[in-house]
Amino acid sequence: EENRMKKAILAIVLVGWSVNVFAEAGDWLFRIGGSVVAPKSDNLKIRALDNTKVEVDDGYSLTFTGAYFLTNNWAIEVLAAAPFKHDIEVGGAEVAETKHLPPTVSVQYHFIPDGKVRPYVGLGVNYTFLFEEDIDGASLELDDSVGLAAQVGIDFDVADDMFINVDVRYIDIESDAELKLPRGGKLDLGTVEIDPIVAGVHIGWRF
Repeated sequence: EENRMKKAILAIVLVGWSVNVFAEAGDWLFRIGGSVVAPKSDNLKIRALDNTKVEVDDGYSLTFTGAYFLTNNWAIEVLAAAPFKHDIEVGGAEVAETKHLPPTVSVQYHFIPDGKVRPYVGLGVNYTFLFEEDIDGASLELDDSVGLAAQVGIDFDVADDMFINVDVRYIDIESDAELKLPRGGKLDLGTVEIDPIVAGVHIGWRF
């Protein structure tokens, strides 16, 4: 009976030790790199302009992320970036440009947190600030956007606390657009469905 008790206590100690080693709670991941924001092509057709298509071109910028591990698998991540610039075309002609910031907060699940290659998925909320809308002879106004964001990514270890990251996101970005004409009056352009795919490559450090 005494031997059984000793074995049971030893088993509990070993299990507890294994869980503590496996857990990544309290770890921080910081990443810096570049991303492309690629809006979908058929953003909007304006009935007032005979179904003229409005398109938003791709934008490139620096991106930064910070993730904090709540447990060995679950983490909270914040995405920040330098402003992305997009050219806006109407009927194939460039008529304006806009800049935006897409801060995003996501909850992530990391499948192999103690592995050399660590895939993960995430789901969160994005708030996009749209600003500096320039257009020749008129003023283009785009409202800010709130929407869901989904992601998949992989971290590849290259050193003890350094890794390479590849990340792809889908972000729901919709903005109500209005064109103020130079001689007065306004033209409601409706809702511009940007809904981009965001792909990035980063270098990261684990603390």
